[in-house]
Amino acid sequence: MTNAILIPVKEFHEAKKRLAPHFSSADRAALAEAMCKDFFSIVAGVRGVARVFVISKEARALAWARALGWETIPESRQSSESDSVDAASRYCADRGVEALLRLPIDIPVAQAQDIEAICRELHPAPGAVIVPSSDGTGTNALLRTPPTLFPSHFGPNSFALHLAEAERCGVDARVFRNPRLELDVDELQDLRNVASLLRPGSATARWFEEHAIAPAEAASAVARDHVHNTAAGVPIIIEKVRKSAGR
Repeated sequence: MTNAILIPVKEFHEAKKRLAPHFSSADRAALAEAMCKDFFSIVAGVRGVARVFVISKEARALAWARALGWETIPESRQSSESDSVDAASRYCADRGVEALLRLPIDIPVAQAQDIEAICRELHPAPGAVIVPSSDGTGTNALLRTPPTLFPSHFGPNSFALHLAEAERCGVDARVFRNPRLELDVDELQDLRNVASLLRPGSATARWFEEHAIAPAEAASAVARDHVHNTAAGVPIIIEKVRKSAGR
């Protein structure tokens, strides 16, 4: 089976608008740029994936992707992430991709083995693997085979919407739980939650240092799990299988 990763990248100056009450437009763009650089570095180390695609209107992201030997899908406009991902999914399917994993750039503590583990959860087509956000409402990663199995619904309540789409298609949706993949960055509290987990010396860690982001005490337990599992070299899987009710 030909598998691939898809990374949609919003224009940096349009990213992280929910942080607008706390940071300037330039600061938010710099954060998006830092996370993009770091995440591309992580994905470059992923094994067992045949191809990587980046869809974006952001010229720097497209240039970095091409420098890594990845395939790019330039956009002339960006209406929504779901539209971008669905357009890219059709593009990839037309080029022989049978299984496509959509990943965002704003999961700054993800590791290559976490991404590899998602791919190992995929069973023969058709099917899906969904990684929820830490609050259980969003979708932080979505693997579909075929890539156009069902439409994307990124945004509020997307986890439930993607499960419902899988049920409508009559396929099994595997729910993959991993605290590192579930930690995304949208709100100020999210920054505090990941502050102690960032790779020292990474572009994102430097941004945090420049902006004096203090770690949240509540993140300490996750931090301990993170350190333990990094040393062990394995991802954390809390729950990994859910069958659609209509199956």
